Amino acid sequence: MTTTTPNVADTDAPSTGTGAPGRVRRRLGGSAASIAALVIAMLWTVPTAGLFISSFRPAEQIRTTGWWTFFSAPEVTLANYQDVLFGSDEQLVSYFVNSLVITLPSTVFVLGVAALAAYALAWIDFRGRDWLFLGIFALQIVPLQMSLVPLLRFFSQGVSLGGVQVLPAWELTGAMAFTNVWVAHTVFGLPLGIFLLHNFVSQLPPSLFEAARVDGAGHGKIFTRIVLPLSAPALVSLGIFQFLWVWNDLLVALIFTGGDSATAPLTVRLAEMAGTRGEDWHRLTAGAFVSMIVPLAVFFLLQRYFVRGLLAGSVKG
Repeated sequence: MTTTTPNVADTDAPSTGTGAPGRVRRRLGGSAASIAALVIAMLWTVPTAGLFISSFRPAEQIRTTGWWTFFSAPEVTLANYQDVLFGSDEQLVSYFVNSLVITLPSTVFVLGVAALAAYALAWIDFRGRDWLFLGIFALQIVPLQMSLVPLLRFFSQGVSLGGVQVLPAWELTGAMAFTNVWVAHTVFGLPLGIFLLHNFVSQLPPSLFEAARVDGAGHGKIFTRIVLPLSAPALVSLGIFQFLWVWNDLLVALIFTGGDSATAPLTVRLAEMAGTRGEDWHRLTAGAFVSMIVPLAVFFLLQRYFVRGLLAGSVKG
């Protein structure tokens, strides 16, 4: 009886990482890539560390010396944070609440609409589906600034067809300003959201949908019982993306809220905090780190879903 010995080269071939993916993995795992990542991390971290140190330095030292001189003559004070949180005429608490009121609905709206659209474009066969998805994908390259004036005119004048007012004009001040910002952020966030979720939803196993249809499930049950639970990593990833973008936004909020203190978010107040000539820069350093508390908490709590959700559906095999 003869026994056949497996070819060693054949058994080792999959582990050597041949082909384009293997070459990419070797390059990303090399020492040069590690050094480049370390340099990039330092370039991002050093300015942030300098801002953090400056937030604890006295105002006079911030105006006259650089933050790196802190190590030669360290002097720490909490006066900057006390002034920002409790000493200013317009405290950050109300702006902080406004940012939450703007950011949370804007994130939820994008997640809900994008998930429904992604499911429809991936698993419902209708005429013009591919062209519609292509158009949504192309909207990502349209500069946001180009649509600010038409959208603001839509809110202020409404929509009329043949002299008939189809949609009434909206108020741009007061509580209605929150609705304007919600609509604006939702419209601007949907193209990327639909694209990311479509890549994930389209890669779900077709056998799950076939089994659900055999059991009599319609699109509603399939979406709520199958698509949403399996798409949790992608939804969380998109939620982090949208939350951070809306929380840090200044342009859209400044235009659609008018800078009113009753509806303006935290970023508007931070832009005003440095003073007209930058004489109060010490307050801005403390205010910047106060505004970072919520985004950092959201990111670190959900970071394990972030990369997994972004990369899901982008590579097969």
